[in-house]
Amino acid sequence: MLKAAVIGLGDISKIHVPIIQESPHAELAAVCDIDESLRDSVPGVPFYTDYEEMLEKESLDCVHICLPHHLHYPAAKAVVEKGVHVFLEKPLARNAEEGMFLVDLEKKYEDVKICLSLQNRLNATFVKLRELIASGGYGEVTGIKALVTWFRPKEYYDVKPWRGKMRQAGGGVMINQSIHSLDLMQLIGGEIETIRGSIDNLLDYGHEVEDTATAHIQFKNDAKGLFFATVTNATNSSVEFQVILERGKLTIKDSILTITNDEGKKEKIIEDDKLPGKKFYYGASHGKLINHFYTCIEQDSDDYIHARDAQTSMEMISAIRRSSEIKQTIDMEVYK
Repeated sequence: MLKAAVIGLGDISKIHVPIIQESPHAELAAVCDIDESLRDSVPGVPFYTDYEEMLEKESLDCVHICLPHHLHYPAAKAVVEKGVHVFLEKPLARNAEEGMFLVDLEKKYEDVKICLSLQNRLNATFVKLRELIASGGYGEVTGIKALVTWFRPKEYYDVKPWRGKMRQAGGGVMINQSIHSLDLMQLIGGEIETIRGSIDNLLDYGHEVEDTATAHIQFKNDAKGLFFATVTNATNSSVEFQVILERGKLTIKDSILTITNDEGKKEKIIEDDKLPGKKFYYGASHGKLINHFYTCIEQDSDDYIHARDAQTSMEMISAIRRSSEIKQTIDMEVYK
């Protein structure tokens, strides 16, 4: 039985902690947060306010890092240097440059695994979508569309000010709410040739990070991508992900995958499991990815989402931001 710990007891830890507690592969051995008021939030589990102390005193196999973005790299580095595996919440880092530090860390410590929480790759709808594309029955991919139209009130940033600060968050809607969509786009589209993007703030919250972003993505295989994300919508609407093929159209919306043929006939293929409650839009694949990673640790397998796998979406975000600043198309080969 693996011994796992969680650093950071904020919102996303409420997904991680129950999964660890219910896992057949692991037990929750410790938790850590600088907020003393959370000491009794996970009953019966040792609580620390300093993760360095936790790493010294506990014998751990895996640490889940659920911290603000600017702490991802230093915390992951401390854990990896102790020879302990890491399950790291998205994003990889604050930007592509810092992301490379984690990629290099992964190369340096070859025996230590770093798995990124890009769990939407394991959603049943997306897995099936990839299978249908790979079958070749619908021809080549010609277009990809990803839409994220959510809402975040001013209080969302006020209660945790780091979310609105570039130095700590590294960005807004792209890195925090829609990085999963960018990740799925590059998985389907492959290598990217150019990106032209624009970011803006449509709400007068006064924070530093963008609340709206859009981009046109040209893939090397001639497919075109449209990305649009905002947290200025009236509510948290379903994420939409669509792949246009030569002989059909695959769409994920409302957690349902449908296929539309050349004659316009739409057919339901499969539906995702959903989380109960208001945050259904998180998706329900955290458990799949976490338990899969535990299996990879037990079996010493490399079949998980590495830091290098997550770096592409970081480069996409940085390119969109840079394109918006200079109002020019970014050649990804030159940009890297």
